[in-house]
This record gives sequence, structure tokens and C-alpha cells, in this order.
Amino acid sequence: MTSAEQPVPQVVFACVRNGGRSVISRVLAEHYAQGRVIALSAGTQPGEHIHPEVASVLEKLGLDTSREKPTLLTREAIAASTMAITLGCGEECPYVPGVTYVDWPVADPGGQDEATVRAIIADLDVRVRALLVELVPGIELGPSVLRNE
Repeated sequence: MTSAEQPVPQVVFACVRNGGRSVISRVLAEHYAQGRVIALSAGTQPGEHIHPEVASVLEKLGLDTSREKPTLLTREAIAASTMAITLGCGEECPYVPGVTYVDWPVADPGGQDEATVRAIIADLDVRVRALLVELVPGIELGPSVLRNE
């Protein structure tokens, strides 16, 4: 089977407000996967906007957050995904049989100082890169956005 025949995996990153951890994870996954994975983010109780401290640090790392808008996590979004990564939404995340769930216990960056947000992004960067290698065998990832940190 050629790579063109392989289905493109979809991952939904879910947290409560969809303003920090799930957005960071989605933006990183989209950056590294270069179209080889569909990455969504959503929240069980989406807020008004993404956390400004998260947007600021991601922008400094060269990642665009201008299109990021908190979205409600739906059962349909999970059902359409290969995997659901939960980041603090716990039992509030809808369960869909057949979808692989993985919980990433990562601190909430909302309201944190820049150094803390950078540390959270660094944690998620390692996790996202490992996830992409698992989902897309043979994927060649570019250097980490944190390479100059």
C-alpha cells in the first residue's frame, strides 16, 4: 500500500476552555505534521478566546494563532477522530467507543507567566512530536520550534 492510500489520521485535543493546552497541541501538531495528520482542538466549556499569554509565546516561536477560536467539543468530533487526547477535561469529555483516548496530565497555562507557558509548550512539544511518530510511521519531523530555547 502506498502512502497515498493511507488514510490521514485525525486527532482531537480536548481541554475545558479550549484556550491553552489543546490549542498549543493542535498548533504544534499542525506545524510538524505538514498535512499528514488532521489536528482539531475543542473544549467541554469553551471560553471567549485563547489565553493571550499562550498566543503571545506561540507567536514568538513563529506559530500563527490568528485563526484559533475556542470550539465546543462534540461527540461527533471525537467519533470522526482516530485519537482523542484529553488535557484536563477528564470525565466531562464524551466517550465514543472505538476511539483511542490518551490523557496528558499537563498544567494549565492560563494566567501563567511567560517562563511557565514556555515550559508547558516544551512539555507538549515533546508529547506531540512522539504522537506524530506513532500515528505516521516514517514521518520526518522538522526541528523543534524550541530549538533555540
